Amino acid sequence: MSKIGQKPIAIPSSVKIQIESKTVTIQGSGGILTIIIPRNLKISLEQNNIILKRSNDEKKTKSIHRLYRQLLYNAVTGVEKPWEKHLEIVGTGFNVKAQGEDLIFKLGYSHTITFKKVEGIQYKVEGNTKVSVIGIDKQLVGQIAYKIKLLRKPDPYKGKGIRYEKEVLRIKPGKKAKTTGAGAA
Repeated sequence: MSKIGQKPIAIPSSVKIQIESKTVTIQGSGGILTIIIPRNLKISLEQNNIILKRSNDEKKTKSIHRLYRQLLYNAVTGVEKPWEKHLEIVGTGFNVKAQGEDLIFKLGYSHTITFKKVEGIQYKVEGNTKVSVIGIDKQLVGQIAYKIKLLRKPDPYKGKGIRYEKEVLRIKPGKKAKTTGAGAA
């Protein structure tokens, strides 16, 4: 089993932690996040570190130990410096623009697609082919970025669509034309 769950989480000076029974409230310059810890885990603050301990060594408890340690770490990191996911739009005539707080996509369909603002998420458009999804909740940022990607998944033959920045696609070869003219009479 991994020992990551036992590592303490360092708390930066700009982040405030409040623990009330099994509810942890993390407040920083970016905002406030709340995480509810399961009853099998015990949380404590020691010398500007968050310590998460298991109450027993059952398989289920061991599996959630690392998960909740990582969720706490992501929350502490996110309220200090927001998480970002970068997407790029590839294809002739494909583009995006910001309209108020919403995104307007042209993705080769007969109509434009409006992606509404989600609470706790900010969008940043660079040029007309790059979008950044920014927020303090890592899970929500990843989920919204994936929903944007699903508007037009990358085509496996031409590579057109929305993809994560630096994502490597395996492009499939298309049908091959016959190279020999034999048999024609």
